[in-house]
Amino acid sequence: MARRRNKIMSEEVLDQFKYEIADQLGIREKIQSQGWENMTSRECGRIGGKMGGAMVKIMIKNAEKYMMENGSL
Repeated sequence: MARRRNKIMSEEVLDQFKYEIADQLGIREKIQSQGWENMTSRECGRIGGKMGGAMVKIMIKNAEKYMMENGSL
């Protein structure tokens, strides 16, 4: 059985989000000059970790909103 993945954000939004986080970490210029394929695992992991944390917050907010609208807690 194929696994179905629900997308929280479109690919364009995710890419924009990655670059915003890279700006915060001060590595956007390096990404633009060297490309993602030449980034270290640590640098990519830092970006992914921050994205993951932010996406969990979005999922919780959406779940809370859904429960409030449907009267279930």
